[in-house]
Amino acid sequence: MNDALSSLHRSQRIARENVTTALELPGCRIERSLGVVRGIVVRSRSVVGAVGASLQTLFGGNITLYTSLCERARADAYGQMVEHAAELGANAVIAVHYDATEIAAGVTEVLCYGTAVQVRPSASI
Repeated sequence: MNDALSSLHRSQRIARENVTTALELPGCRIERSLGVVRGIVVRSRSVVGAVGASLQTLFGGNITLYTSLCERARADAYGQMVEHAAELGANAVIAVHYDATEIAAGVTEVLCYGTAVQVRPSASI
């Protein structure tokens, strides 16, 4: 792929409404499948964060330090997946899933993956 075309694809943005866990986009027809795309992030808890979260567990409820860590990891993995799809020339991603695996004590991998596709609006009936 030439550099200009590659640069164009990287600069494309895929609209949030064109990323779905479904196998199709309502009102759109899949023209071409470009394959599996993914984003992966590996995060660890900091000592300070772990101590703060431990203190939060004493009071029960939502452990906000871990919640925000998880949200950031998911958002980063999602962003990488969408960027990967745009680099392939996709304008949508279907069948999106998240997965998380603890790969060592306190170290977690977050994976976001789906199928990059090119869609076009369906003809009105």
